[in-house]
Amino acid sequence: MSKIRITKQFSFETGHALYGYDGKCRNVHGHSYKLSVTVIGTPITDTSHVKLGMVIDFGDLKKIVKEDIEDVFDHATVFNKNTPHIELAKELEKRGHNVILVDYQPTSENMVIDFAKKITSRLPEGITLFSLKLQETETSFAEWYASDNK
Repeated sequence: MSKIRITKQFSFETGHALYGYDGKCRNVHGHSYKLSVTVIGTPITDTSHVKLGMVIDFGDLKKIVKEDIEDVFDHATVFNKNTPHIELAKELEKRGHNVILVDYQPTSENMVIDFAKKITSRLPEGITLFSLKLQETETSFAEWYASDNK
């Protein structure tokens, strides 16, 4: 049976700031992120299986990404916890803001690496993460490919 790639797209609003950066992105700001998740696998051929013909149910893929990424990052502000931004993060949290502290500079490049790890750990056997595309603006995005990370 042929290997098939399927893609599901997601969107979420997230704020961040890049500590030590020499441009405007050192300031707290936000993006309307678009995430494309592509997995690869073989369609189910068991005629008694309720998901006959599917690589993975789009709903199952949606559940993984929604729980680990969309629901976590949507309307949150992301800071590198290893920078002085930790003080700002604590103040925002005290005021009821949703803050995520990560071990990396929250660039699209690093976020897509983080997302790849999260999604890969939850995929069922026989399904592989093929690629991710995290679009930060209309013209800027970061891509992650499994083939580049072996």
